[in-house]
Amino acid sequence: MLDLNFHLVLAVIVGATLILLPLIIGKFVRPRIPTPEKDAVYECGEPTIGSSYIQFDLRFYVVALLFIIFDVEVVFFFPWATIFGGATQLSDASLTSDAVRMELTDKLTNFPAGTATAETMISAETAQTMALVGFADILVFFGVLLVGFAYVWSRGDLDWVRAMVAQAKQAAPSRRATPSLVETHEAQPV
Repeated sequence: MLDLNFHLVLAVIVGATLILLPLIIGKFVRPRIPTPEKDAVYECGEPTIGSSYIQFDLRFYVVALLFIIFDVEVVFFFPWATIFGGATQLSDASLTSDAVRMELTDKLTNFPAGTATAETMISAETAQTMALVGFADILVFFGVLLVGFAYVWSRGDLDWVRAMVAQAKQAAPSRRATPSLVETHEAQPV
């Protein structure tokens, strides 16, 4: 136990050193020439208007939330791929080694490692059914994900500058309906 505690303390000290050492060296080595432009608040390329505690563009929240939602949903593909890959391997009829079948059965079930027996071993037909059901499940999941993405896209939440897009859509018909200055000058009698 003492050996484990020593390694833990050693890892914390080494980790803190690796983090703090570059910061301390940078504090003394880098030049510090403050200017009003360098000291100004910078928010992702947006010009600041008023106090930074009051004015904040909601597009940042929307984009961050959409990223988190779709990113978390994509994370669910990894455990599915593990189960689907194991079931697909087990469904292979040319896999005749019982040791490999038992190892794959251990991975696919909640049994402790090495406790699969000949009675609990997953057959090729059962594995084929598991793979097909898993594939259908991921198709439904991916379909729901695509419907959500289409909804967000149709609402315009993926357009970064939504106000400018709306202005451009409104200005397009009015530009076509208004004659140009050259056309009105030519149409007037002299």
